[in-house]
Amino acid sequence: MSLEFRHIAHAYGNTRALKDISFTAPQGEITCLLGSSGCGKSTLLNLTAGLLPVQQGSVHIGGQLLADESHAPPPEKRPVGLVFQDGALFPHMTIAQNVAFGLPKSGGGSHVIEEWLELVGLAGLGERYPHELSGGQQQRAALARAMAPEPQVLLMDEPFASVDIVLRKSLRRECRALLRQRGATVIIVTHDPEEALDIGDQIVVMDRGRIAQFGTPQELYDTPSSAQVGAIFGGAQVISGERAGGGIVTAFGTWPLSAVVGDAPDSLKLELLLRADGFEVTSADEESALVVRDIRRTGANTQIVLANDGGKELTIEHAEGEMPVIGEQVAVKPRAASVLAFAAAPTAD
Repeated sequence: MSLEFRHIAHAYGNTRALKDISFTAPQGEITCLLGSSGCGKSTLLNLTAGLLPVQQGSVHIGGQLLADESHAPPPEKRPVGLVFQDGALFPHMTIAQNVAFGLPKSGGGSHVIEEWLELVGLAGLGERYPHELSGGQQQRAALARAMAPEPQVLLMDEPFASVDIVLRKSLRRECRALLRQRGATVIIVTHDPEEALDIGDQIVVMDRGRIAQFGTPQELYDTPSSAQVGAIFGGAQVISGERAGGGIVTAFGTWPLSAVVGDAPDSLKLELLLRADGFEVTSADEESALVVRDIRRTGANTQIVLANDGGKELTIEHAEGEMPVIGEQVAVKPRAASVLAFAAAPTAD
């Protein structure tokens, strides 16, 4: 069933953690809440799970009210499973006992437990205790415990953060395959853009208690709502620019308006979203000379760090043509339709 938030607001004392949050996590899909610490991601999960009361707005599952200011069923009465960052397994229970904890007494007993252990790759490990498993195995066990009661919605709060980076990638892909196979409606909290792109069907980008943008990974990458949202994905950089005549004056040279995707905003001051692979290296002239400060080979491409005479840096990727050397002066120009331009936010007087 889908999970819907309608005009959710929440405060801790005088600090507003959530401000008019509304969106729907589609049925059977994985929705990632992405943002920095303190942006309200975990608060939203706790409101859904019943660990916090709803102060304003409402939460719905499958179109039916789950919680609002006057209706607050306890966590154990909600059709919601919860997986914490560290798994939060009971250390005095075996893995099988942990998985059985949330099952009703008529839930099928050992057969159901073994089935779930097999689904998460822990077949034969049911009699072990949590401390006898690796971090990745503990997270799999926590996932089995949360999903065994067949919750309508599964909430996961930074579920892979405590796992080493090599295991993290394989674990989240295994987790995605299992969740999609079971048809669960899932919300995952993360601060890692790569993780959100890797596992999410939908991504909610949050910023200071508000939704900055909600869409598919492709939509957020191709058509970000702001330069700041675009900079989250793909290692993009944001620089300032100013329209002058038929071009855009930047700290790294004057670029033609044809470099902008679509029509440039009708604004004097711009914020430009630049992706490292969108540039060509050209010969330097007096107005656009940049110094090659560093060269780093990263697999198929080579990253070149350039600096202007004021010390501001720009990183580009170079995959063809003659390679410059450190200390050399060059110029760069963005390829046609490679720059996303946004009207700069007005500054306070």
